[in-house]
Amino acid sequence: MKNNFSGVLLFQVKPDKIKEFEMLITDILEMQKQQSGCVNINYMKRFYTFDEIGKPPRELTKIVKCVKYFLHWEFDNIENYTKAIKWFFDNYEKQIQKLLIMPFDINSGYSVC
Repeated sequence: MKNNFSGVLLFQVKPDKIKEFEMLITDILEMQKQQSGCVNINYMKRFYTFDEIGKPPRELTKIVKCVKYFLHWEFDNIENYTKAIKWFFDNYEKQIQKLLIMPFDINSGYSVC
């Protein structure tokens, strides 16, 4: 089994910057996919929350403080991930940071299955 290397980034977007953030990630997605060794990439917007396990999640109806987005970016190895993250920061960090309530959070590691 090959263990790919992935990063999960959390973006906490200002409520008045949602449209701008979504336009930006739509524009850069194709370039992200083209980074050497990219296996998969997904953005997710948090729309639901659980009130009780075993029941369907409840749709969020209002924005409190921010809207959370997650980026899962998977690569064939740590070297290609490192190059792609550097490219991402070099090209988009300042533009993205202006849209967030706080710096984004990055978690990374190898897949286990």
